Amino acid sequence: MIPRYTRRELGEIWSDRARLEAMRKVEVAACEEMDGPSASELDAIRDATFTVEAVAERERVTDHDVAAFVDVLASSAGPAGRWIHHGLTSSDVLDTGLALQLRQVAAIVLPDARLLVTALAAQARLHVETLCVGRTHGIHAEPTTFGVKLAGHAFEAQRNFERLSRAFEEACVGAVSGAVGTYSATSPAFEARVLERLGLAQEPVSTQVVARDRYAALLGAIALAGAGLERFAVELRHLARTEVGEVREPFAAGQKGSSAMPHKRNPIKSEQVSGLARVLRGNVLAALEDVALWHERDISHSSVERVILPDSTSLLDHMQHRVLGLVEGMVVDTGRMRENLEVTCGALFSQRVLLALVERGLSRDDAYRIVQRLAQQALDSRTPLRGLLAEDPAGEGLELDAIFDYGWFVRYAPEIVGRLAAIA
Repeated sequence: MIPRYTRRELGEIWSDRARLEAMRKVEVAACEEMDGPSASELDAIRDATFTVEAVAERERVTDHDVAAFVDVLASSAGPAGRWIHHGLTSSDVLDTGLALQLRQVAAIVLPDARLLVTALAAQARLHVETLCVGRTHGIHAEPTTFGVKLAGHAFEAQRNFERLSRAFEEACVGAVSGAVGTYSATSPAFEARVLERLGLAQEPVSTQVVARDRYAALLGAIALAGAGLERFAVELRHLARTEVGEVREPFAAGQKGSSAMPHKRNPIKSEQVSGLARVLRGNVLAALEDVALWHERDISHSSVERVILPDSTSLLDHMQHRVLGLVEGMVVDTGRMRENLEVTCGALFSQRVLLALVERGLSRDDAYRIVQRLAQQALDSRTPLRGLLAEDPAGEGLELDAIFDYGWFVRYAPEIVGRLAAIA
């Protein structure tokens, strides 16, 4: 991933040096569980070093990245280097090393995913009674509260946290089973000891490689989490439109919204989240294509994963931090929310009027047609529906104060938002 969308912590985990260091840990752990190396040889193996440059130089000769790495590390260990990679195959080191990297990624991404749940829940509680219009199809529907809106996003964020947790757990497995996964040069007991030393779970049947459905599931969970972040971003973008003006992104001192128009305060952070979510979804397809390898294995997955795993995890990390900043720093205009409730001149009370007419004895269709006519008249003439209903024979005897009460719509908002206690 390009530096613009990569935080330092994730960039370091996916660096060439970190990848080779993870492989070194696997090689050392394997040697420590072998019967052959002496104590002094193990010391030499533990002290063996490499440089990214030396491995790259050796690869120009071997045309094989793992073989180049093994050559450099073994050479650094001196005579004891003969034990490095003894009985192993490339995938043992690559896939198990990848699990170590993914575990580091999870240690950063998962706590931040949980922070997002907490931040959304806090804002939902703050705005539990902040009245605003609810929209369906982009059209004013009925009143809700901004807290109810945010509570839905908080629960979605929690589900994404749980999905990510499960997906990382499934992906962080290792295998030290040798060529085609039959332990021909080692044993299952040896694999178990190595993985225990590394703190990793075992791939039950590796066929030499860890099954790629594990990574496809992880990429799927990441893309779904990205879609949740995008859903929040899209809502903020809509609410930030000039014609709506209910919520704005935080705007820093010195920030410029447009190179040409000084008055602009564009929702650029939300738009960036929407755009990057598309990349995450695209990477899922590549991960799914990696699942079906030839027979026990091939390497058609390798080049793909070197792109999509660092990119997707780095993007998710970036997007989570971006949205966390938006949630904590968004500017909520409660006055504008109240103003927008009046845009339809009371037409959003139409269901309340409909139900009152039905309860008075009218058929639902007759009542619907009456309310539809009056609501459209209110919209067309910019006349309050309440006044039109008061003058219409259909409105005679109706308790208009009770019908045109915003509080009726949101009387359960505290209960709805209160459900957040289960997750935050």
